[in-house]
Amino acid sequence: MAEQKTINEIKKRRTFAIISHPDAGKTTLTEKFLLYGGAINTAGSVKGKANSKYAVSDWMEIEKERGISVTSSVLQFNYNDFCINILDTPGHQDFSEDTYRTLMAADSAVMVIDASKGVEAQTIKLFKVCVMRHIPIFTFINKMDREARDSFELLDDIETVLGIRTCPVNWPIGSGKRFKGIYDRRAKTVRSFESVSTGGAKKAAETDYAIDDPALKELATEELYEQLVEEIELLDGASDPLDLEKVRKGELSPVFFGSALTTFGVETFLQYFLEMTTSPLPRLSNEGEIDPIDNDFSAFIFKIQANMNKAHRDRIAFMRICSGKFDAEKEVYHVQSGRKLRLSQPQQIMAQDRQVISEAYAGDVIGVFDPGMFSIGDTITLPGNKFEYEGIPTFAPEHFARVVQLNSMKRKQFVKGITQIAQEGAIQIFQEFTAGMSEIIVGVVGVLQFDVLKYRLENEYGCEIRLESLPYGFIRWVGDPSTDVTKLKRMNNVKAVKDMKGNPLLLFVNDWMIRMVLEDNEGLELLEFKKN
Repeated sequence: MAEQKTINEIKKRRTFAIISHPDAGKTTLTEKFLLYGGAINTAGSVKGKANSKYAVSDWMEIEKERGISVTSSVLQFNYNDFCINILDTPGHQDFSEDTYRTLMAADSAVMVIDASKGVEAQTIKLFKVCVMRHIPIFTFINKMDREARDSFELLDDIETVLGIRTCPVNWPIGSGKRFKGIYDRRAKTVRSFESVSTGGAKKAAETDYAIDDPALKELATEELYEQLVEEIELLDGASDPLDLEKVRKGELSPVFFGSALTTFGVETFLQYFLEMTTSPLPRLSNEGEIDPIDNDFSAFIFKIQANMNKAHRDRIAFMRICSGKFDAEKEVYHVQSGRKLRLSQPQQIMAQDRQVISEAYAGDVIGVFDPGMFSIGDTITLPGNKFEYEGIPTFAPEHFARVVQLNSMKRKQFVKGITQIAQEGAIQIFQEFTAGMSEIIVGVVGVLQFDVLKYRLENEYGCEIRLESLPYGFIRWVGDPSTDVTKLKRMNNVKAVKDMKGNPLLLFVNDWMIRMVLEDNEGLELLEFKKN
């Protein structure tokens, strides 16, 4: 059993991922959380508006240029008696694999939905990953300060498209210019929305009213007031009750309405969220569940990022601490290599800003210097423990291109750069069976990753490349790595390659060819994804 200080620190932790379709307001909501926690003093702007700032969570140069998030960020701050770790994820579907991995490190997820659009394509894809992990999902319906869809329609959208029940914790009065406030169903009071508060201000002007206060009717207008009373009655009779057990199983999503831009409803949401979520939960390993309090330090690596600091050209491995207390002075055990080591330069991360730390606790996400030995999914424990946490799936890329290096004199930098970027998990690289590193094929989940690869090779490694698109759209790992793929039948229009670890794979133009190869090669097993 851990000492009391460690137990108290672990119980304070809340670690969640924040997911959304692009432009739903995820980054703005994240920054408002940081404002409440005192972690920043003024909100940034993703798209470089008048104040020429960028979002705190967007640190890569290409993110600032394009106004999109292409890599997950880690943000830690304190609020009241809680220590909160936010895992901010890319919203663009082309970077969904980074989001998949980040969700493996989260205990719950906040899903941000644009009130004028409802559930969008990318939300569906990310939500399915949450469902696979059975993690609690909290919904924040954002942008109520703009014209919005009917609130009941939005709930129905979430339930029918995503297949999860909903329970509104609060309810909006109007939207856009007629947005007057939000009714708290538990407190049975209305918090009014009176004016827009932009920039660095923490709060919009707020006043609380009892539901039967005549002043509320005057503020909201009789029409909106009568509509509110009717809708409350309907909700109380028809909506699901707030069952925390169902919430924690990922079967029921508490829903909140508000406006991240004007900060209205954000702190209320944060307070309810912290009340409803739990401290870090046990995680599954090959030796069963590992309890965060009853076990010594252990962690797994869910992300690797090179060149966060241009001056040092370093590689940072992001670790989710799963149990116990991390002590920078103590030796740890890297299960995959069987080596004991000290983790160099352990850091608390705030996007690109870092602070060297000496200790951290279960639930925290820290960055450590990677000398080139870590891989995504690796387990770190104290010496004497040899269990492994369940692996993180490697998903099959859907787009492929041949990488042509334009300056052969920079071969060394090119190989280093493309290998390091592949080790981060943003791309996958493959080689012809006979050509080795002289011919490299890159596979990505989304085509925008090709642009990021080209940009980073040129700007971080000084290597110009040309990408030649390949016609393949499907890839399969060969189930038995000892299979001689050169002797397989029906291999016309099928390309055999190997991954960085030498595992054989086959590239197909269409799924019909996959079926043909399986039919003509008895006993052959082809896998859609593999675990690291």
